[in-house]
Amino acid sequence: MQIIIERINELSKKQRSIGLEEWERAEQEALRQEYLTYIREQVKDTLSRAQTTQDSPIQ
Repeated sequence: MQIIIERINELSKKQRSIGLEEWERAEQEALRQEYLTYIREQVKDTLSRAQTTQDSPIQ
């Protein structure tokens, strides 16, 4: 995943400085989607392991 993040950052810097070609924009979008999918799966996994407890009411 670190390689993907580095490439996203590299493309982002290039976009701000000189712009991207069409194929680079497509690559950037594909990498972003892959990254978001990875993050969403991590969140789902974390939430599926979470346990809730019920505290007694404060009196």
